[in-house]
Amino acid sequence: MTTLAELQTRREALATSRASGVARVSYDGKTVEYRSLAEIDRAIDVLNREIAALEGRRVIRQVRVTTSKGL
Repeated sequence: MTTLAELQTRREALATSRASGVARVSYDGKTVEYRSLAEIDRAIDVLNREIAALEGRRVIRQVRVTTSKGL
């Protein structure tokens, strides 16, 4: 099973590569090459959900917006 520290290390590596525009990420002696920034974003989202689950936090899946005319 992957530890929280390992997941955070992967997320940091992905965030760094996304910021620099590089599609190849290396962590713990492993190298992964992504095809697009969208694919990196999806990987970061998956890691965020896994980290939240290990920390016991719930991921917000719904946002409710209400409006009125102000009358």
